[in-house]
Amino acid sequence: MKYFLNIGILCLLFSSCDFIKPSSDLNPIARVNESFLYKEDLKDVVPKGTSKEDSTLMANAYIDRWANRLLLMDGAMVNLSEEKQSDFSKLVEQYKNDLYTKAYLEGLVKKSIDSVVPRETAELFYEANKESFKLNDDLIQFRYISLPLNPINLDTIEKRFKRFKEKDKIYLDSISVQFKSYSLNDSLWVKLSRVVEKIPIINNTNKNELLKKTNFLQLKDSLNLYLMLVNDVRLQNDYAPLDYVNSSINKIVINKRKLELIKQLENDITTDAIKNNKYQIYN
Repeated sequence: MKYFLNIGILCLLFSSCDFIKPSSDLNPIARVNESFLYKEDLKDVVPKGTSKEDSTLMANAYIDRWANRLLLMDGAMVNLSEEKQSDFSKLVEQYKNDLYTKAYLEGLVKKSIDSVVPRETAELFYEANKESFKLNDDLIQFRYISLPLNPINLDTIEKRFKRFKEKDKIYLDSISVQFKSYSLNDSLWVKLSRVVEKIPIINNTNKNELLKKTNFLQLKDSLNLYLMLVNDVRLQNDYAPLDYVNSSINKIVINKRKLELIKQLENDITTDAIKNNKYQIYN
């Protein structure tokens, strides 16, 4: 990363010298040796609506940076050896080539790559790499509701919360305005540590109760009543459920396709160049 940052700075320094040129049609506002800065060069520096005082500060800061870069560049050209300058020029040229070729290949890949990963493909990848998907955390699928203490319709809410058929889901959703907080999507896998963070009643003493499958919990503190029901559990060092890692698998599969497609495109480009007599190797 540092390498590319340094090359990027060099590119900026080189381009600064070419980008500022004296013009008989314009009045310069600053000069560094043979390079000139014009008022028109500042048109995108100060946002519209900026006060006069702030505009002046921003413009002066830009001019100082411009001058500083050119002065540093001039100093570098005087003090760096020709060998070092030649090395930097090669690096700048290589960086430019890398930028262009990367953008070109990414454009070709974007047009051609299949970004859909069928479920069966994800399953095959998961089974072939299962050891890579061992959990570092406990996971649970659960639903919960946080209510004020002593709600009037607690029996009905608890009954529907436990049964949780489609009509019960609709009912609970319709009265959700009464809840302090809730999550009814019990098909979603979440880390137990995250549940402990989000639900204040869960602590180190009772959190293990959530690691029991199909376990119903009713807890309360001084302010709220909590209903929780665990749908499923995966313990640390178990294999992660496919649904939990499916997004990561999709990214891995698509990235693998991308690398394979880039390799194929590079081969095709070279083959076409040889076929069209654009590329030859002389013995």
